[in-house]
Amino acid sequence: MTTPTSKTERNEPHPISGDDEKTESRSNTPTLNEPNQDEKPKKSEDGDGELTTEEEETEWISGWKLASMMISLTLAAFLMLLDMSIISTAVPRITSDFHSLPDIGWYASAYNLASAALQPLTGKIYMYFNTRWTFLALFFVFEVGSLICGVAQSSAMLIIGRAVAGIGSSGIQNGALTMIAKAVPIHRRPSLVGIIMGFAQLGLISGPLIGGAFTQYTTWRWCFYINLPIGAICAVLILFVHMPDHRANRDESTMQILKTKLDFTGFVLFCPSIVMLLLALQWGGLEYPWDSATVIGLFCGGGVLFIIFIYWEHRVGSEAMIPLPIVRTREVWASCLSQSFLFSTVMVASYYFPVYFQSAKNASPFTSGVNLLPSILSVIFAAVASGALAQRVGYYLPFATASGVLSSIGFGLASSMGPYASTATWAGYQILLGLGRGLGLQMPIIAIQANTSADVTPIAMAILTFSQTFGSAIFITAANVIFTHELRNELVARLPDINADMVIDAGAGAVSEVVSGADLPQVLWSYSRGVRATFLLAVGTSCAMVLSSFGMGWKDIRKKPDHSPILDEA
Repeated sequence: MTTPTSKTERNEPHPISGDDEKTESRSNTPTLNEPNQDEKPKKSEDGDGELTTEEEETEWISGWKLASMMISLTLAAFLMLLDMSIISTAVPRITSDFHSLPDIGWYASAYNLASAALQPLTGKIYMYFNTRWTFLALFFVFEVGSLICGVAQSSAMLIIGRAVAGIGSSGIQNGALTMIAKAVPIHRRPSLVGIIMGFAQLGLISGPLIGGAFTQYTTWRWCFYINLPIGAICAVLILFVHMPDHRANRDESTMQILKTKLDFTGFVLFCPSIVMLLLALQWGGLEYPWDSATVIGLFCGGGVLFIIFIYWEHRVGSEAMIPLPIVRTREVWASCLSQSFLFSTVMVASYYFPVYFQSAKNASPFTSGVNLLPSILSVIFAAVASGALAQRVGYYLPFATASGVLSSIGFGLASSMGPYASTATWAGYQILLGLGRGLGLQMPIIAIQANTSADVTPIAMAILTFSQTFGSAIFITAANVIFTHELRNELVARLPDINADMVIDAGAGAVSEVVSGADLPQVLWSYSRGVRATFLLAVGTSCAMVLSSFGMGWKDIRKKPDHSPILDEA
């Protein structure tokens, strides 16, 4: 019989793991455990009229503490996504100040590479160390990176700052989701996660707008300084929120955990493999041809290392940085696929709607940002509303499926836009797309948390966050290749005598400066057709999102999870 749960520990049955293993000469790392037949949980009726297991013994957060935590986590998630996009409109001024045109690619990739490479490791860190202090430590690293970027005196210093900020950002999203999982019961989470994910989208979409305003009216350095005061507010708010300690292996020392639990060998294999694969995706077709020795070598080296990493994780078993039994669970891998497809559509819309506005509509970067308001507002509305509805009806699957359906319809309609589409047309399509994306933002998160135990939530959230980052990187690269190829073909077909490369190199915002007269309408149509091709890719990923959503599980989150094991022991 297990020890009764203390006031600071969760009293929630786990389908994957538990503390019972301490009595069975097994590793203390969470794995499969059978239900404790001696425990007879009480039943009570919750606010929705559903019969659930008594949760009075569990210490949940509510009131001003919950509000404080939500404000802090929402601002942190906003800053993380803002930092991914705010630099885009500041890059021309930065390269002029530092005379660093060849370094353009590194300003974004240094951040993304560092973040993606460390995301799985942060899951293990959250699993064995205090959640609040781990989150604050990683957030502090993010802030230090922002400060380095703000005071940078050279391009190299700026790149280092971006890498440091990326290291810190690697644990922000999965840390926020882990804290939500420890703060409120599963049936209360959809609306809260929806608020965080919905408002975080503001950072991704409004980043170019904010960055352009800072660059034009003050200095590009404020693109990074802005993180400091907002970050200070986040830290102060979260400092005063006490959270239950549900860490595994609390009886082990820090050195024991560092030596035996974090799987540094797996990290050493994983980190360079992901860096090489992402570099190949980012450089292919831009810095180097796809068939160049550099790109092929990166793909081969990254692929071989990743295969070795998978073998190592299988050998290590439950102590692995990415435990394969978790990944093999249908609900987990289906949710990860769904999240990667969803964020691929988010990235395509965020990148290529502005391209459409700045080329076909001759809008400024600021105006193109304003034109995204229909999408921004509808995403926030749908994310919050779907969270509240999922919390009420108890099922997340219908919203995940509807998200893919609406997104595919929205992108299909948007692909029909020409350069002379009316405001009502492009605004209406954005609203439909925003509703589709907002409906599904938090559903994969809820699906994984509903089908895994609290012990492995940090790792599961890290796996999901990495899938989101890596999947969207793959598809945004594919979209860029498709857009450039289609644009060049259209220019050559419509204007055989024009220098297609000159038009492409000028960029979407300078079309009218390099082409005029009778040729301009043809160039605008060419840009519209290029954007259309990326939207058709997003139709495909949206349809894939529908299919992957079917594997996320049909589970009533209003009821306490049953004890049915869903994983085999590693």
